[in-house]
Amino acid sequence: MNWISSNLSESLIIAGLALLVIEVVVLGFSTFVLFFVGLAAVAAGVLMIVGVVPDSMLSALSSVGVLTALSAMLLWRPLKSMQGNVESKKVTNDLVGHSFILNDAVSMTKNPTYRYSGIDWNLSSQQELSAGTLVEVTGVAVGKFIVQEKAS
Repeated sequence: MNWISSNLSESLIIAGLALLVIEVVVLGFSTFVLFFVGLAAVAAGVLMIVGVVPDSMLSALSSVGVLTALSAMLLWRPLKSMQGNVESKKVTNDLVGHSFILNDAVSMTKNPTYRYSGIDWNLSSQQELSAGTLVEVTGVAVGKFIVQEKAS
């Protein structure tokens, strides 16, 4: 504890960097709380080294608090919008592309079941498919295969 109080600015920078690493590496930049506090701790440590903020525990805590609030107010919207820019891509799995012959007719109103891998799947299609048609799974939803006639 004596080392921390005698080297307060360096301790703040180290603690701030540790919080930034935890936020980015462990939490995957999903919450911004540790990011704001870490950024404020690093900035307060640098301000103490430069001499803008006095080298005392009260000054350190108050400057970290003020800088945390300031960085949160300035950076919340840009970081939140950056987090929202995620490209969505359709997930593929081993079920898509599975081919089989229909036992019952399938249409938008008729949704028979097909047993595959120990599960009864409801079948749906945008087109009318008669029994005996070779179909391919083009999409999967919860408990449902979306099928279409397989191209020869």
